[in-house]
Amino acid sequence: MDDDALRITVLGSATPFPRPGNACSGYLVEGGGVRLWVDAGTGTLAELQRYAALGEIDAVWISHLHADHSADLLTASYGLLYAGLDLLLPLPLLGPPGIAARLAAFLTNGPDRSPVERAFRVEELYDGHLARIGGLTLRTRAVDHGGMPAFALRVEDGGGASLVYSGDCEPCDALVELARECDLFLCESDGPVPGHHSASQAGRSAADARVGRLVVTHVGPGTAPADAVALAAAAFPGDVVHADPGRCFVVGRAESGG
Repeated sequence: MDDDALRITVLGSATPFPRPGNACSGYLVEGGGVRLWVDAGTGTLAELQRYAALGEIDAVWISHLHADHSADLLTASYGLLYAGLDLLLPLPLLGPPGIAARLAAFLTNGPDRSPVERAFRVEELYDGHLARIGGLTLRTRAVDHGGMPAFALRVEDGGGASLVYSGDCEPCDALVELARECDLFLCESDGPVPGHHSASQAGRSAADARVGRLVVTHVGPGTAPADAVALAAAAFPGDVVHADPGRCFVVGRAESGG
């Protein structure tokens, strides 16, 4: 496998809490000479270290501030500051408005605010946010998740490969526009509740965006992964698979691992 190929490894896809062998939402995106930790749900820091040391991560991107997508930032901050890692701090952290204050509120245990900015260089996301990290381009769109700030992400490398991650959101035009003709679309399928895609809706969003491949993730506890794949496949004519923990997808090329 080309070490510089754009690829994504599933660290966890469970909701709303981790299960044995499956952490909450988190993904390792690699390519363009960099490694990105995308969502830091409960349990994902441990799984991340199967593939890369914390000190080898170049940036973190967080879709929204629900704990099953962000809680491991708390333990990551301790690791960055106190584990003797050989790395340049602070680590870039791209996340929703208010993310620094949220972290500080959890980490402060006395009269002085915890200096989270020593661990993370926070950059707040907004609709249309654009960042370049190494050879990767990150494009962010605001999406609908029950009224809280939430974002979806498109990652592109210099060779034309592209992946899109929905975060948690209900079907919306912004997501379809962001995912338009991407190679791989990672879409949450938590259930038919406000603020989320169901598996069938994930399939319809994938079809509307004319994506190359659909990976359903964050499947709600009331639906078996195989059933979620079948429901999504009924609405999307392309390849549909589940985000099994540990599975690696090489974007635009043959699948590897898991």
